[in-house]
Amino acid sequence: MSFVSDGNGALPASATISVAEPKDFFALLKPRVMSLVVFTALAGLLIAPGHMHPVLAIGALAAIAVGAGASGALNMWYDADIDALMTRTSTRPVPSGRVTGREALAFGLVLSILSVITLGVVANFFAAALLAFTIFFYAVIYTMWLKRWTPQNIVIGGAAGALPPVVAWAAATGTIGVESLALFAIIFIWTPPHFWALAIVKSAEYARAGVPMMPNAKGEARTRLEILVYTVLLAPTGMSPWFMGFASPVYGAVSAIAGLVMLFYAVRVYRAAAGEALNKAAMKLFGISILYLFLLFAVLVAENGLAILLAGWK
Repeated sequence: MSFVSDGNGALPASATISVAEPKDFFALLKPRVMSLVVFTALAGLLIAPGHMHPVLAIGALAAIAVGAGASGALNMWYDADIDALMTRTSTRPVPSGRVTGREALAFGLVLSILSVITLGVVANFFAAALLAFTIFFYAVIYTMWLKRWTPQNIVIGGAAGALPPVVAWAAATGTIGVESLALFAIIFIWTPPHFWALAIVKSAEYARAGVPMMPNAKGEARTRLEILVYTVLLAPTGMSPWFMGFASPVYGAVSAIAGLVMLFYAVRVYRAAAGEALNKAAMKLFGISILYLFLLFAVLVAENGLAILLAGWK
């Protein structure tokens, strides 16, 4: 099949004619990532002092979710050439030819504008500006620059994925609080061991696509060590909401146990023999890391949501 240039990526010639269905545009939003964004943003909204009206809160969460989806669409537009070379991403809407690059770009830009305006209207324009910065950071700083330039791409770029609780806090308060920054820190430090565990398994694909991820750019030994170091830092950071007094002892216990489990599997990755044993250990850590983040934020959401329900919306 011949390829033509559309945006940055090399796209199938057939992609100049759209054969997209609604589900293809939904896939552009990266729904699994978007659901995580909504969940972490909900925690930021619930821990904020004072509470938004439920209708405005839902509107703010929807705007943040759409902003995250817009970032995903812009990422898929620009990364079509990379995605086409990797089995994990080759079936995405743009490299597969179901959505043209121009459609993905337009879709992402329109949703970006709508999400920022909506958040400004239902909340405040400080939160809207933070959301705009988050979209810009992910789509431009990470996707267009860091991802193709440095093996630290996921470390620096992880700031975009860590910002939703801060944006949500700002939507409720018009400010940035230390509590929201604690949630930011948890996600930010969690991101490298989470993604590098997967990158170990997909190292050859990243190398073929020319993406300097840590395993193919610096080697497995360096990656194992970095995963272990970040996980050691993550364990106490995950407990910080309890240390800071805005989470209960239940959260403290859950975060402590979850941190030890994460550390156990990070040590297994560090000590695993190269080859299939390492890949299995890395995929286990990858799965455990998802559960880790879900548990921490689920407890925060449950605790604060229950407290709000008991107190009643004011």
